[in-house]
Amino acid sequence: MVYLDYSATTPVDKEVLASFDKASLEIIGNANSNHKLGRKANLLMEKAKEQIIDLLHLKDKEIIYTSGASEANNLAIKGIAFKYLNRGKHIITSYYEHSSVKETLLYLKTLGFEIDYLETKENGVIDLEKFKTMLRNDTILVTINAISSELGLKEPIKEMGEILKDYPKCFFHVDLTQGIGKVQIPLDNVDLATLSAHKIYGLKGIGALIKRKNVELTPLIHGGKSTTIWRSGTPSHPLVASLAKALRLILENEEENFQKVKKLNIMLQEELKKYPSVYINSNEECIPHILNVSIIGVKAESFMHALEAYDIYVSTKSACSDDDSYSESVYHLTKDLERAKSSIRISISHLTTEEDIKAFLSAFSKCYHQLKML
Repeated sequence: MVYLDYSATTPVDKEVLASFDKASLEIIGNANSNHKLGRKANLLMEKAKEQIIDLLHLKDKEIIYTSGASEANNLAIKGIAFKYLNRGKHIITSYYEHSSVKETLLYLKTLGFEIDYLETKENGVIDLEKFKTMLRNDTILVTINAISSELGLKEPIKEMGEILKDYPKCFFHVDLTQGIGKVQIPLDNVDLATLSAHKIYGLKGIGALIKRKNVELTPLIHGGKSTTIWRSGTPSHPLVASLAKALRLILENEEENFQKVKKLNIMLQEELKKYPSVYINSNEECIPHILNVSIIGVKAESFMHALEAYDIYVSTKSACSDDDSYSESVYHLTKDLERAKSSIRISISHLTTEEDIKAFLSAFSKCYHQLKML
């Protein structure tokens, strides 16, 4: 098997799984209970929180544990929108957001919120000068992903945060899901940030919303004591411990992993550029972990399933996207509907080997010639 869909999810690291198993089997109490077993579970969570704060340099921020990035995105966006309704209803975002952001904003639009989409340069990166002109006195939220999930575009988070310092009534939310553990993303001027464990070799079912301490939210889930007033429910100390372990493992080797992935990305691009009907959509502004390409004249799903026959796995879009006939992200970048209809996403990691890439390229060649003939 050759797995090249790491942006959808990652395999669980054995050390992460071991930390979850140990916490589950040896510490059985409810972290909200006041007896000895509960205090032991709560102590484990406090230690995990301290590790996460230290790893991500979150001195002025707190952590809200969620079921994943989708819930965290919903909590950040709806939480701000409903809490600060008296300030305004204007929200700014981009065309390259995850579906958990896009669909949440479309829902808010039905409630009277005004959603504006950022203009980008030709390379897909946000135009900062035009961004400045979009900000208004009633803008309450800017929500943007640090790395787009389909193309790998890296957005200027630091520069946007600097601009927003002049708008103290507007909050800045950044979706870190595709960037955490891959590239450095400064959070100094970020009010809210989301991440998910299963993108960094952790377990599914645990994510987090990082929140500046002076920011308030309207909760999505009410009822009962928990680790925070912003999200009720019995805390899962084994999942929290595993999240801390996953973060530590991925961050301590970040630069080494980046260079390895970059080398594999170059290897891929050099070979794929040789095909006359193949267009590479990811550009120099994209991180090397994601390579989006279009095979003109072949439907994206057809090519994906053709590769699957060789036990090779890629994707057509973000795994959470709805079943549209084309990639909106690719269309917004290229302005080419054919490329948007025929795009596949190859996402690699430090676990990917040169042998994996060679096997993929061999199967790609066979699928390309077979499907082009049809």
